[in-house]
Amino acid sequence: MNLMLYLAVVLIWGTTWIAIFLQQEAAATPVYVAVFWRFLLASVVMLVILKLFKRLRSLDRRDHLFCMAQGCCVFGFNFVCFYHAAALISTGLESVIFSMAVLYNALNSWIFFRQRPSARLLPAAVLGLGGIVALFWHDIQAAHPAPQLLWGVGLSALGTLGFSFGNMISTRHQRRQRDVLTTNSYAMLYGAIVMLMMALLQGDALAPALNLQWLGAMSYLALFGSVLGFGAYFTLVGRIGASQAAYSTLLFPLVALTLSTLYEGYQWHNNAIVGLVMILAGNMVMFVRWPANRKVRLA
Repeated sequence: MNLMLYLAVVLIWGTTWIAIFLQQEAAATPVYVAVFWRFLLASVVMLVILKLFKRLRSLDRRDHLFCMAQGCCVFGFNFVCFYHAAALISTGLESVIFSMAVLYNALNSWIFFRQRPSARLLPAAVLGLGGIVALFWHDIQAAHPAPQLLWGVGLSALGTLGFSFGNMISTRHQRRQRDVLTTNSYAMLYGAIVMLMMALLQGDALAPALNLQWLGAMSYLALFGSVLGFGAYFTLVGRIGASQAAYSTLLFPLVALTLSTLYEGYQWHNNAIVGLVMILAGNMVMFVRWPANRKVRLA
């Protein structure tokens, strides 16, 4: 059962990147509108399920304010960055940059919760940053690197930073023993509301694109990427612990880059392979803590 949950998280979250590309390819929907529909659907489904199974917990006003902040960070503006970046660089490369969130989390935990970073942080950061440079070296060494490359990398890094801030808010919830599924559901709803407000301020048309590819990609992102992905992940956290469950993030770039190669025509170079290996090694140095006397069980 644990192995099935683990593989579900890797496959679902590893494929959401290409779903973003397919949604954008299907129709020129404004980004705020696309993100709005994704998390509106996801939040409604989550809240209904929690209500039916009597798992929806009450939150006070302060908790709701933090959920709103979490929604802006994790289910709102960070995805605005990712959606814009997907038009500039391949979604596989986006996922690789996103895998560096563990380093952001280590630094932000130090800043916000006074949790001193592990001694592993420096070598992990060196490997990770060096890997990103190697991954993009083929484009960087050009006499005039394409501006869209730099914008794509910067937006992906900014979106990952927003995701990390959302993780810090989630840590705040858990320290106060707030139910994770409840806070995530409300955060999705608030993120959708904020995206709606931004779309209205820009005068964007709110109607979804009525074609099968756009609706299919959006539904996949909402129901699989958000509802089932988070559900499987947090179930796994409860069964084997957060540290072991988080090993799944090490495999996201492998799935995403494979799909990017097949559907976006991503071209592999030797330096790209070296860069990917360095980034994954940096994450393993920082993230994986092998038990001294026992093996992690996924069966």
